[in-house]
Amino acid sequence: MNGPANGRMNGKQFLELLARLPARVWLQAILGLIGFVVLAVLGFAVIAGVAAVVLIAILGFKAKSWIAGLFGRTPPAEPPPREMRQVTDVQYEIVEKKKDGPPR
Repeated sequence: MNGPANGRMNGKQFLELLARLPARVWLQAILGLIGFVVLAVLGFAVIAGVAAVVLIAILGFKAKSWIAGLFGRTPPAEPPPREMRQVTDVQYEIVEKKKDGPPR
C-alpha cells in the first residue's frame, strides 16, 4: 500500500495521481474549462446587454418627454374645476352628561 493507513492523500501523492492520467482526460478537462469560461463570459455579456438596452430605453423615453416639454410649451396642469356642492346648515346642541348613578 502506497498511502498512509488512514486513507488520506498528501499533496505529493495527489500530484502523482494527476500525472498518471491519460492525455485524453487532460484535453477534455482543458476543453471543458475553456467552454465554462466562454459560457460564463457570454452569460455576463447577455445580462449586461439586457441591462444596457433597458437603460437606453428608459433614457430614450425621458429624453423624448423632455424635448417635447421644451418645444411644446403647454400650460402647467391645473386641478379640475370644482363641482358646486350644496351645503346644508345644521343646528346642534351640546348635552352635558350627568351622573345618574353608579355605572353598570
